[in-house]
Amino acid sequence: MPQTDPAIHAPDHPWPACPAPFNLAAHVLAAGAATPDKVAVAVIAPTRSERWSFDRLRGAVLGTATGLLQAGLAPGDRVLMRIGNSIDFPVLFLGAVAAGIVPVPTAAALTARELGPMLDRVSPAAILTAPDVALPETDLPRIGPDRYHGWRALPPVTPVLGAPDRLAFMVFTSGTAAQPRAVAHAHRAIWARGMMTRGWYDLTDQDRVLHAGAFNWTFTLGTGLLDPWTAGATALIPAAGTDAAQLPLLLARHDATIFAAAPGVYRRVLRAPLPALPTLRHGLCAGEKLSEPVRRLWQDRTGTALHEAYGMSECSTFVSGAPGRTVDAGSIGWPQPGRRVAIVDAQGTPLPRNTPGIIAVDAADPGLMLGYWGDAAGTAARLQGGWFLTGDQGAMGTDGQIRYLGREDDQINPGGFRVSPLEIETALADLPGISELAVTELTVKDGVRVVAAFYTADNDLDSAALEAGARERLADFKRPRAWIRVDALPRSPNGKLLRRSLPALAPN
Repeated sequence: MPQTDPAIHAPDHPWPACPAPFNLAAHVLAAGAATPDKVAVAVIAPTRSERWSFDRLRGAVLGTATGLLQAGLAPGDRVLMRIGNSIDFPVLFLGAVAAGIVPVPTAAALTARELGPMLDRVSPAAILTAPDVALPETDLPRIGPDRYHGWRALPPVTPVLGAPDRLAFMVFTSGTAAQPRAVAHAHRAIWARGMMTRGWYDLTDQDRVLHAGAFNWTFTLGTGLLDPWTAGATALIPAAGTDAAQLPLLLARHDATIFAAAPGVYRRVLRAPLPALPTLRHGLCAGEKLSEPVRRLWQDRTGTALHEAYGMSECSTFVSGAPGRTVDAGSIGWPQPGRRVAIVDAQGTPLPRNTPGIIAVDAADPGLMLGYWGDAAGTAARLQGGWFLTGDQGAMGTDGQIRYLGREDDQINPGGFRVSPLEIETALADLPGISELAVTELTVKDGVRVVAAFYTADNDLDSAALEAGARERLADFKRPRAWIRVDALPRSPNGKLLRRSLPALAPN
């Protein structure tokens, strides 16, 4: 394919339209009805486990829907969820959706002050709470476990059916904007995730999926819970407080076939000895760019592949590797079957192949959000030329693979050249002694900015050796001029690198 061809991937066959009428929760619970006694979910820890059958899960969800309605909530109302990683989270989430109520999950680690703007944005009718989780300052009704645990035994609600495009739930973006945005998703979002099942997971009803992540994150909520149940598979949930070092033991003990986590979790898991994992088929990775050293080390130590995916709160994942396909170094994979994806300029015009630009997904993609709640202008700004512009940079090769080049607003300009920090990080990731590394620009005096590498290591490393290694790997204008060892790289509650927080770690 000539390089001048436009960087557009058009599917051979469009994804089938979502059936109507439709309810997300009913769709998730449907497959389990055929195997009511099978384990739908196990909450696991090194010393204990709690197992729920599909029949028990369905009863709890639909009874909870009854309880929400009896509590005075009505279809269309929003409910803020302040729930941690426990079985309460999916039961309340799906119960609300089944009743036509709109759940709004939030990260359990957020402070009361951080929750204030979120509350103002979504105007919930009530708050579902758990013990030891910060709550916003408000007079809104609060419903805790002393009430909602009892709802599970109530007579079941018949899930509210309606148009697939109607609002089902909201999630908040994880921090690329100055204020988190409320992303509104339709019921059809779960139907669109079938493209991920085919183009990333290779998920079947025989799988046992262990996901290490916070449930409010769309990666965990979908990949760890909703997708396995939609397929009739088993979800394995690490109990609250489980450390990354304990995950290999849980993977082995509970016969996990698929492991899913952010790159940072894989890095922590790989620091310790790994037991034999004979049932593991492969690992899944998303949330930030996966480094090649971590990918190679995982494969060497487990004998299984690690398949990366690219996505976001607004559209989950839509580009990925997959079993049976070999991804080039630096690539995040191919558009999933049924997806229409392009590399475009700021006006939404597709660029030539192998040309850096903005990663974009078709504005008509069934998995794309309805919009940013209460922010029509912000929504419109992301829609250009029939595409949804992600704000991330990438380039599409002649074979359709996409290289990820970082956030558009993360680009740095050493020597006047525009460079992705990921390019520098990838080149330096295997320097001896470095555990993790992140790059940004640092102001050293008025009008002078340099490339700085922040790294974690067991000990301070020799700067001359680091500079020599960088000289072998990078052009002069890309090489870091400052090497700064830190205890840990700044990350969000979901494990994403907070690049803008790096300069504050530099010594004065």
